[in-house]
Amino acid sequence: MCGIVGYIGKREALPILMDGLRRLEYRGYDSAGVAVLNGDLHVVKAVGKIASLDQALSDLTIPGTNGIAHTRWATHGVPSEENAHPHIDCHGKIALVHNGIIENYSELRESLKVAGHIFRSETDTEVLVHLVEHLLNFPGTTLADAVRSAVRRIRGTYGIAAFRLLEPEQIVVARLGSPIVLGVGDGEMLVASDANAIIGHTRQVVFLDDGEMAVLTADGYRVSSLDNLPVKKSPEQIDWNVEDAQKNGYAHFMLKEMHEQPEVMRNSTRGRLDVTNGNAILGGLRDVADRTREIDRLIIVGCGSAYFAAQVGEYMLEEYAGIPVEVELASEFRYRKPIITARTAVLAVSQSGETADTLAAIREAKMKGALTLGIVNAVGSTIARETDAGVYNHAGPEMGVASTKAFLSQATVFALLTLFLGRQRQMSVTTGTRIAEELARIPDLVAGLLARQDEYRTVAEKYSWAKDFFYLGRKYCAPLAFEGALKLKEVSYIHAEGYGAGEMKHGPIALIDETFPSIVLCPEDSVYEKTKSCIEELRARRGKVIAITTEGNQEIRQIADDVIFIPKTLEMLTPLLAIIPLQLFAYHMSVLRGFDPDRPRNLAKSVTVE
Repeated sequence: MCGIVGYIGKREALPILMDGLRRLEYRGYDSAGVAVLNGDLHVVKAVGKIASLDQALSDLTIPGTNGIAHTRWATHGVPSEENAHPHIDCHGKIALVHNGIIENYSELRESLKVAGHIFRSETDTEVLVHLVEHLLNFPGTTLADAVRSAVRRIRGTYGIAAFRLLEPEQIVVARLGSPIVLGVGDGEMLVASDANAIIGHTRQVVFLDDGEMAVLTADGYRVSSLDNLPVKKSPEQIDWNVEDAQKNGYAHFMLKEMHEQPEVMRNSTRGRLDVTNGNAILGGLRDVADRTREIDRLIIVGCGSAYFAAQVGEYMLEEYAGIPVEVELASEFRYRKPIITARTAVLAVSQSGETADTLAAIREAKMKGALTLGIVNAVGSTIARETDAGVYNHAGPEMGVASTKAFLSQATVFALLTLFLGRQRQMSVTTGTRIAEELARIPDLVAGLLARQDEYRTVAEKYSWAKDFFYLGRKYCAPLAFEGALKLKEVSYIHAEGYGAGEMKHGPIALIDETFPSIVLCPEDSVYEKTKSCIEELRARRGKVIAITTEGNQEIRQIADDVIFIPKTLEMLTPLLAIIPLQLFAYHMSVLRGFDPDRPRNLAKSVTVE
């Protein structure tokens, strides 16, 4: 959730660090700081946006070719300069930045206080820098030795970058449960918690795995285990560039990424649709195809929007692939006792591939002997590396905190997975071909919906007064009701509730009056008449209704206050179209209310701590 950037090389470190911090702003943070070595240790921190740190640095000249920087999202301790990173030791000789949570920090803090260490902050992180300082008192100990020993004494998760005055030609990094990526340049090395922070300088990267650490110098890197055994790691190429992470003339990343969705869908399906045979070609599953043919139960785990995309996939897979599917909140999966057999597969859905709860669920599943699969967007991410097999989204970087194109690409991949698993079982070639042909047509239909955003803005303007919303849908549209409500909550701070439409009568309808509007997903599908009845009940309680329905359905105008039309498609693919007006409605509500939809308060893009 927090962000780490580090640089060591020939160039001035500070401009590179600040550029990296700006590229991490989308992740969510409340304070920031930098530390640079130049014959002395210079540390500058500020509360608030990167602009506040820029202001704090404006009258200072801090040369130096070795530096680390951080954006903090508060866990232990309120946002303040004292609690911001980097943290330093008692004598101002060591600086350290940290992502993660130290669970046993209280007992470590007390023992270090007894040993004479003076603490300046409320954070758990400060324990680490004092522990490193304490361990360096042993003769012959290097910074790498001290970091290695320190992280073996803590419980929790960490991504760490540290340096010290007495070893100015290196940065020491380590990871456990919090991502760390190394950037390999020409006579320089970078480190970050997110490749986006370093992509402007190099596309050659090395991903550390849990339990690994590295020593960086201007000439290269050395990776080792916590037992100090060498680990061979070769750089790999990132398949996107810095231009992909720019706004390109759009007012917000969220708007840009919504408009990228037709191309995202094409990228997600390119080379994967076998229309002739009604099948999907998923190279990432080739090596486990025999095992996927034998599974008799699939558990899908995810958080947030990924969880709702998984619910869409549940309907697809059960109806067309004939596999019993359960969708679980990853944050709850390992705290119950999941029943897993040799023929169970557990599928993780995560845009970043680093979501802490989802990763923990996969590790639990692996320990119990399940086949583990992943649907992830970030190549080289931890979930991508730790699952047995999987499918990449190929959605490109998503900078907006609220997931848009990642959600749509995940739902698209679930349609592909349905073809793949369905054709392994009883799905006919005729059915598979019909799905494949229609899936190939969807990107153009999405583009048509995106071209109508003035229509969605007009509806948003009409309801900008509302403080509450219901989102209702049935069957394939039920998960969209949850996702639509989440989008509105995330970016406009309006209270919104998503419900399966059949649940409305079981309590929530008590809230309905003329001040509590509803968005009802009511396409002409197998449950159309039942959903239409819900609209009638809302109207009978004087509730305002925005209906999303199929083009040509004029009768809905008689019972809804406003109607948004989407093209006709197969019922299982309706979510790929109906999500577009929900996304754009939330976006315009946010802008109309004067908020920045790219940076919702209190939220981070990737939740890498539990």
